[in-house]
Amino acid sequence: MTGAFLAGLVAGYGVAIPVGAIAILILGLSARTSFRVGSAAALGVATADGLYAAVAALGGAAVASGLAPFAGPLRLLAAGVLLALAGLTAWRALRPPPTTQQPSARGGLDTPVRAFAAVLALTLLNPATVVYFVALVLGRGDVLGSGPSGAAAFTVGVFVASASWQLLIAGGGTLIGRALTGPRGRRVTALLSSVIIAALAVATVLGV
Repeated sequence: MTGAFLAGLVAGYGVAIPVGAIAILILGLSARTSFRVGSAAALGVATADGLYAAVAALGGAAVASGLAPFAGPLRLLAAGVLLALAGLTAWRALRPPPTTQQPSARGGLDTPVRAFAAVLALTLLNPATVVYFVALVLGRGDVLGSGPSGAAAFTVGVFVASASWQLLIAGGGTLIGRALTGPRGRRVTALLSSVIIAALAVATVLGV
């Protein structure tokens, strides 16, 4: 169970670290309203990540056990998916920044409940997250195990990692927020995430 929890922590940080539109929204909410509102929005992101991780761990583990004879090819396929995600993250980090206006905190999200619900819904609209977790589960089924306890530990690890990072962003304040959401901050955090995801792909191939 400890291995599944640690795997969830690593996976959670891998998906949470890139600073994108949702992170900018959380920063704006914290700066314009209060930390309570920003932290509620941060927990909305973590809840969505946890839900996707649970779906992947429960469904993915069942699929993995049924396809045990094909574990080798599936491991390579999962590693390929993870490497593709790492490459895509790095490409987005290195391409020229977009000229669209950054999202801002609106008056409709000025309470913790509204912020939590809105950011939860926005994060759930990103299906790439569940693809990421399914690829990890299929490739690292030996770490998670086949029972619900492993899936639960993995989900808790993902939630803790996502919540800790998003709460850090929410509590960072305007100064740290500017550093993270500037061109250099975006590039560094995205490249760090791509390195984590690529390391997970290598571990999947090696079975470690």
